[in-house]
Amino acid sequence: MAGFRSLARQVRDPRNDLALRRYSLRKCLERFAPYGHRATWAHLCARAGFGPEDRSPDPARLVSALDELEAARAVWLAYQEEFAERRRQEKHDGLRRPSDVDSWHRRAWGGHGVAWCEDPGTRPAEPLDEVLRRLIGALEREPGTVCPVCASADIVWKQDLSHEPWSGPLCTRCGIVVPQPVLAPGALARARQGRALLAV
Repeated sequence: MAGFRSLARQVRDPRNDLALRRYSLRKCLERFAPYGHRATWAHLCARAGFGPEDRSPDPARLVSALDELEAARAVWLAYQEEFAERRRQEKHDGLRRPSDVDSWHRRAWGGHGVAWCEDPGTRPAEPLDEVLRRLIGALEREPGTVCPVCASADIVWKQDLSHEPWSGPLCTRCGIVVPQPVLAPGALARARQGRALLAV
């Protein structure tokens, strides 16, 4: 099974036929898809300027989509490395019990669904790397009352999600399932009650 870097080389290689290059880009999303496979594909297609069903997109547009995906993956891999180093140090210091962020991080290991979009048609408009920087920044601060990606207070609790954790706070503006550790207890309670969060 080819890894992300090998697939990325296939996307970039002009000697490969267009069908293989497009297929390889789709396969990259099996290794890293921050919004989930369908939503990340829709996002990359929209940002690079080709249709999700376009079987012969401009090769330059495929490479542009790959560039964005790789930039986001670099942000996520750096975060995972820092996270792993922090956990090693904490264990060395005798802190064995993981925090809420650690539990969330275990579910998001590898970056698949780290900013899960339940509806592929509703997702952040910003580049993927910027979205991940905002999300990681929120994980490193005190919990807040708004979506870390779009700063919206329009967050409601959604049951029966199609991806773990199966239920959680959903930002109705940008469409991500907000990681619970980035929201203050009062904000989570308001989301569970079905009321939009009020920014403080």
